[in-house]
Amino acid sequence: MVDRIVRMGLGVFVGIWIARYLGPEGFGNFNFAVSFVALFGTLTTFGLDGIIIREIVRDHTQAPELLGTAFALRIGASLLAPPLAIFTIWLVQPNDGVTLVLVSLLSLGLVFQAVDTIDCFFQSQVRSKLTVWPKNVAFLLMAGVRISLIHSNAPIWTFAAAQVAESALGAIGLIATYLWAGGRLSRWRLRTPRAVELVKQSWPIILSSMAIMVYMRIDMVMLKLLQGDRAAGLFAAATRVTEVWYFIPAAIVSSVAPAIMQARLNPPLYYARIQKLFNLMTLMSLAVGSCVALGSDQIIHILYSADFGGAAPVLKIHVWASIFVFLGVAQGPWNLSENLLKLGFYRTLAGAFANVLLNLILIPRYSEIGAAYSTVVSYAIASVFSNAFSPATRPIFVMQMRSLLLLDVRSPPRARG
Repeated sequence: MVDRIVRMGLGVFVGIWIARYLGPEGFGNFNFAVSFVALFGTLTTFGLDGIIIREIVRDHTQAPELLGTAFALRIGASLLAPPLAIFTIWLVQPNDGVTLVLVSLLSLGLVFQAVDTIDCFFQSQVRSKLTVWPKNVAFLLMAGVRISLIHSNAPIWTFAAAQVAESALGAIGLIATYLWAGGRLSRWRLRTPRAVELVKQSWPIILSSMAIMVYMRIDMVMLKLLQGDRAAGLFAAATRVTEVWYFIPAAIVSSVAPAIMQARLNPPLYYARIQKLFNLMTLMSLAVGSCVALGSDQIIHILYSADFGGAAPVLKIHVWASIFVFLGVAQGPWNLSENLLKLGFYRTLAGAFANVLLNLILIPRYSEIGAAYSTVVSYAIASVFSNAFSPATRPIFVMQMRSLLLLDVRSPPRARG
């Protein structure tokens, strides 16, 4: 929680400062590079985090083999991802030297993600605070560096270098913390049968992660390619304000999830609690959306500058995506209780497909405004309306619609089975 709050607070502050310094064009180009590299970043994790944690919890004696095998898989993917990202951007934007430099630098940071394997070990031991410290120290140090770069009128590529340096420092800190806590890297072992087993288990997660990343990042990429840097910069400025609020549903749901799951054997209570959670999420998101939409002009003016004035209309639209983000997060405890996590992949895939299709239609006509509409609609499809197409999730769709219509819960749907 401390990690999220620090990164959210200081990260938004420094990010806005960088935006004001770079201007809409520079900020758009930088965010495009970040989003483009992130599309390849899903390959480097191999979707192994949850699997590694689960297996170590089941049998901690297997930790050296699990950690060694997972690290080998990840480092292999991490070494392949940068040249793949660089080659792809060269094909897509062969005459854009600045973007090529940014993507080349940022993609180097993917190599250090393999070290996050250590984080899985600490999570399995319920000692996540040991990983938060080195990562936050790296974040705070590089936040200071970024501020220094602004004061020294540094070129745009130095901010990409700072991001890579943060990844490198975080990785070094994780290794040092692991050794300090008594871990021994020399005990890690790569076992081919274990690697095959892990890949078999992780491929659905890899596909799901890729769908999520496309779903979340493709707007920025398509805006840059179809409308240029300024449109991407205005869109990035607006989304920064909207996404500030996304920690609210995560914090609330994490606190009420146990109470919901404990009520699984009592269907009326179980669904009544879920309905109350949906109602709360809807009311809170409507409050956030109304305040931000009404004050969008003042918010953009205060946070950014006159050059970003075009971000205000984007913010007025984009902020309403928070309704569907809040409801989607609120569905999480039910997904876990009903063991329907696989359906989440299909919902996300539907949202990603809708986002790409709508962007192709709306961005050429309405630029960043079209991307904002595309985001809201695709989030609505992924988080709410896709639930209507499966008998398993249809009760949740009905409850979400009741909350959107601000109806009181009277006759909750019966539990499946």
